[in-house]
Amino acid sequence: MDDAQAYSNITINSDMGESFGIHSFGNDEALMSLVDVANVACGFHSGDPDAMETTVALAKEHGVLVGAHPGLPDLVGFGRREMKLTPDEVESLIRYQVGALVGFLGKYDLPLNHIKPHGSLFGMLARDEALMQGAVNVAASYGVALFGIAGSAHQSVAERSGVEFVGELYVDLDYDPQGNLIILRRPEETDPNTAAARVRRVLEDGTVLATDGTVLDIPFGSICVHSDAPNSPAVARAVAGVLGR
Repeated sequence: MDDAQAYSNITINSDMGESFGIHSFGNDEALMSLVDVANVACGFHSGDPDAMETTVALAKEHGVLVGAHPGLPDLVGFGRREMKLTPDEVESLIRYQVGALVGFLGKYDLPLNHIKPHGSLFGMLARDEALMQGAVNVAASYGVALFGIAGSAHQSVAERSGVEFVGELYVDLDYDPQGNLIILRRPEETDPNTAAARVRRVLEDGTVLATDGTVLDIPFGSICVHSDAPNSPAVARAVAGVLGR
């Protein structure tokens, strides 16, 4: 079996549809031909109805799977500032946002593929099983998978509830010694060669280095390349090259 066959089940995903009104963000059009899965912003951290429709239409044109990317209700902070929420509040804000995206998916006769929380909501759910149950309840009601961090509450709550879990590898964000993502307030350029080296290493021995040199085990089924980084298309091409595409 050659490398292309061996890695054919690994997808590349990207967070998209984060434009808002007259403000345009991300490299969605350039990335859509390079990725397999789009995580579409649903209006709380960014995105609006026009951005959702444009992104869904573009995904259909390129044969890209579409999932919901719900975030905290914080447009000013781009969903990257934590909030105090109850599990019921988490479930309601995710269900509300997923429902909005599903409306556009229906127009284009596309299924909802998965749910992937955004930004600080993603981190909050990774650490708190009670909060994560709210997200799992929504995924279960739609019969879709959840994307997240392997070994965290993302995985434990999803699997305990019989919801499919897809672990992610990040190539444009760093990991702390505990395996948590270091979320940046503003995206920074990533060296494509460094991103490719991370993918190559994890494919060879399953490990990633944290910022202090700690060796982390990162099981994954999908690789995330953020669309809002300045050179994200080059990073996606480097990742695809390692996967033999």
